[in-house]
Amino acid sequence: MLLHLSVENFILIPKLEINVHKGFTCITGETGAGKSILVGALSLILGQRADTSVLRDKTQKCIVEGSFSIAGYNLNPVFEANDLDYEPTSVFRREINPQGKSRAFINDTPVNLNVLKEIGERLVDIHSQHQTLELNNAAFHLEMVDSYAGQPDTLSTYRNLFAEYHSLRTKLDDCILKEQQSANEKEFLSFQFDELEKANLTINEQQEAEEELEILTHAEEIKTRTFSSIGILADNDLNVSDQLAEIKQLLDQASRFSHHVTPLAERIGGSLIEIKDIVNELRSFSEQVHFDAERIEKLGLRLDLIYHLEQKHRVQTVAELIGIMNTLSDKLYSIGSLETLIAELKSSISKKESELLAISAVLSGQRQLVIPSIESEMHKVLENLGMPSAKFIIKQELLTSFTASGTDKITFLFSANKGGDIREIQKVASGGELSRLMLALKSLVLNRSLLPTILFDEIDTGVSGDIAGKVGTIMRNMSSHMQVIAITHLPQIAGKADSHLLAYKQDGDTSTVSSIRILSNDDRVNEIARMLSDETITESAKVTARELLNYRN
Repeated sequence: MLLHLSVENFILIPKLEINVHKGFTCITGETGAGKSILVGALSLILGQRADTSVLRDKTQKCIVEGSFSIAGYNLNPVFEANDLDYEPTSVFRREINPQGKSRAFINDTPVNLNVLKEIGERLVDIHSQHQTLELNNAAFHLEMVDSYAGQPDTLSTYRNLFAEYHSLRTKLDDCILKEQQSANEKEFLSFQFDELEKANLTINEQQEAEEELEILTHAEEIKTRTFSSIGILADNDLNVSDQLAEIKQLLDQASRFSHHVTPLAERIGGSLIEIKDIVNELRSFSEQVHFDAERIEKLGLRLDLIYHLEQKHRVQTVAELIGIMNTLSDKLYSIGSLETLIAELKSSISKKESELLAISAVLSGQRQLVIPSIESEMHKVLENLGMPSAKFIIKQELLTSFTASGTDKITFLFSANKGGDIREIQKVASGGELSRLMLALKSLVLNRSLLPTILFDEIDTGVSGDIAGKVGTIMRNMSSHMQVIAITHLPQIAGKADSHLLAYKQDGDTSTVSSIRILSNDDRVNEIARMLSDETITESAKVTARELLNYRN
């Protein structure tokens, strides 16, 4: 439960320190005195987002710190899961600097807002006038029934399964969309791939084909020139080979007289051998070169195909064409694998649906089991709240599809008057009836929970007189097993509280300041009398105030 709250530089509050006791605490004060500012400050350390608009002094940071007694509420696992030091009395702090940057701490360990909110929701339930509108929300109806049923493990198991199911459904939808989008693309890619595959390209064939075609188209010219070259080197009367042989003979003779000539003779001999090899290769090459019109046509057609494909795909080599063909193959495989993936996803979804169906049936059974108890207890509480003829019925319907909370639709039906039509709450309940309905529901659900604190922020709208006293009694009864804090404008409720805080504001030299203080017994008499009076506190109002406080005891 909340033990201490410290607020600094928050809206109209320059600095505030306040202790909060167990049991039932009420907060009163004139309109605009800052009662709800306290709720805003508390919300900050429970994970609510904020910006620099909360800063009273825009040059200084805002600090809100709260001490909570958390022993006995099974929060140790939550602290361990978030790597936090668990302390029976834990301190939550929130800081917002003038630049709008927010920092949060639990027991001096920095945490993000999600962690602060996760743990904060296990500590305090802030119930405002606005939340009463949730009575018109079907999701809230379901949440209330589940809270009363008290089977969080079943619901958690279902929600984990549903998250997996939803993820699979999303993947399936994406795959089906991709498959539809790729239908036309597949035909085009297949055409391109087939064209390249049928071409049966090899890496070096373009260069080889171009070289062979060049030879074949100039075969006669090549033969004429090779024959002429052979003649000059070896076949003519005055050929190079014979002349070199004669030179070698002369130099061999000269080498007998000078060793300087010997290497020259050897070099001539080497040239003679090289020329003979060249002549042999020229003869062999010349014999292989023939004009072949059929081969020329075949090579021309092959090269035309290659040039066409290169131009079409805007590349310059066969290697690049082969790379494109491999890329097309991968794309086609990917498209083809979508069919397999879709089939696998459908199978997984079908299995997940079977699991969801089984666990949702368990959830539905748990809800069906507690509905009669909720209806019965609600009738008793509503009767105590001045609605003896009220009827409250919970309608449970089975949906044909899975939702995040199961396959049930829960609707609260209500009639305030005897013989009245039982219809959806939003169609028949007045503002005051909504307040009492919400209080009744909260009292039932929270009586079964381990929540340490609930704060009611002026939920007594539309309530007065004897009913106000009954509302106060409900709150006081709730405070026997949890801390209850109520911001109220009704003296009947304030009179039922164990402790009383007064919110007030003062005009300073340059600004208005809000603060809050705990009231003594005499102060409580005066404050409740003020709430009972118009402008001047009368003695009769004080008498009534004492009666309300005595009744409390």
